[in-house]
Amino acid sequence: MKKNIEMSLNPLVKYLKKSPKEFTKADIIKFIEDNGIEMLDFRYVADDGRLKALNFVITDRDYLEQILSAGERVDGSNIFPSFIHVGSSDLYVIPRFSAAFLDPFKEIPTISFLCSYYTKDGQPMENSPEYILKKAKKSFSETTGMKFQAMGELEYYVIGEKEELFQTPDQKGYHESTPFAKFEQFRCQCMHFIAQTGGLIKYGHSEVGNFTLGNKIYEQNEIEFLVTDVQDAADQLIIAKWIIRNLAYQYGLNVTFAPKITAGKAGSGLHIHTRIVKDGLNQMVTDGKLNDTAKKAIAGYMDCASSLTAFGNTNPTSYFRLVPHQEAPTSICWGDRNRSVLVRVPLGWTNKNDMIADVNPLENPSTNDLSQKQTVEFRCPDGSADIYLLLAGLTIAARHGFEMENALAFAEKTYVDVNIHKANNKAKLESLEQLPDSCWDSAEALEKHRRIFEKYGVFDKEMIDDIVKQLKAFNDKNIRQEIKDNPDKMMEMVHEFFHCG
Repeated sequence: MKKNIEMSLNPLVKYLKKSPKEFTKADIIKFIEDNGIEMLDFRYVADDGRLKALNFVITDRDYLEQILSAGERVDGSNIFPSFIHVGSSDLYVIPRFSAAFLDPFKEIPTISFLCSYYTKDGQPMENSPEYILKKAKKSFSETTGMKFQAMGELEYYVIGEKEELFQTPDQKGYHESTPFAKFEQFRCQCMHFIAQTGGLIKYGHSEVGNFTLGNKIYEQNEIEFLVTDVQDAADQLIIAKWIIRNLAYQYGLNVTFAPKITAGKAGSGLHIHTRIVKDGLNQMVTDGKLNDTAKKAIAGYMDCASSLTAFGNTNPTSYFRLVPHQEAPTSICWGDRNRSVLVRVPLGWTNKNDMIADVNPLENPSTNDLSQKQTVEFRCPDGSADIYLLLAGLTIAARHGFEMENALAFAEKTYVDVNIHKANNKAKLESLEQLPDSCWDSAEALEKHRRIFEKYGVFDKEMIDDIVKQLKAFNDKNIRQEIKDNPDKMMEMVHEFFHCG
């Protein structure tokens, strides 16, 4: 842990010499006083999935103590208009000291906090997405005796002025580097800022999608995170999106996390990797092979797949991406290293060869158990997702897998070891259930599965009702036929949801 603290890019971690989980109010005040911090920002996620802000000027120590001891009031009816009414709208926002970070954008030295919502009675707000995730995490651990972890692959397009030099062929941008990739420096600075705020980054790279339109170049990028506690995974994705947008604004660029921004080009997903641990050890692999623990969780993902779209694919443009032959899933199935499936078991370090020692003869063979790195990837979500609800849904689906009587048999039934979209696999494709193809169908699936999500009080009835109502309000049941009849409608909807999430 000491080495982690020394190498951390988070100024609070380096100065206080402790991990964020150990931060106290006294620590925060000490950092503020010793480092000339002049402002505080409370940040909290609203109905639209974006961070909101409440700014404080630190005028004296008593006021600072008050802010950090009591939080502040906000109007919940404007933050959550879909389910909080004006007549009873006041909420408290309470800063989480473990989520404190030095704002990388402010000229005035500023500490920001992610906040939790509390009601007039001083109780956690039951329908707050962040609290729903907390309840989901608790229900998983109480049911299984294990912990649920996750990380995201955050894909997005960067949009800037077209350049004539060193052009990359259309849709050939995968892992391209400068000068053919134009926004590598921007991505790296985003990654650095995210790390400074506490994000655990695995790597970043350019993705396959790139094209030009008029005088603009569109370049797809990805930042992938390290697996961590599921709540921390949600927080860092929320902050990462905020950082990418803010830095793009400073650069004079535009960015979008939208699932689809034009026809015939790669869409952007938000793939979620999951891992189940106990006593710090990965429980999904035995002797280098995926075990029954992993397969039970996968069975839960398979059984809940159609309803998980209600949290991870939340506007009509989501379903422009979920089409065959676009490296996006349409069928409810899983497989190894297979990008045509909904749940993929990516290549893991489960072979017996020490590849590092083989490439580097001066290195001694390693005894590290690299199977700890193995994850299971859920591939249908996109940037429209409510990140807290999506990760809560996945946590519940995994828990459900352990409660299914036929989980292992169901996992076997939905396993494929082929590209299901090839012509010679037509029979297998026809035997599989399909993901919803509209928000309307996603809402229908959520209604069908609602008892799974409401179990143990994780989601309450009102919350599920509100999500169903929001999804059906798009009235997109026949959206694909409507787009076929009127191709311009797709771009109209892309424009409407360009800055979703």
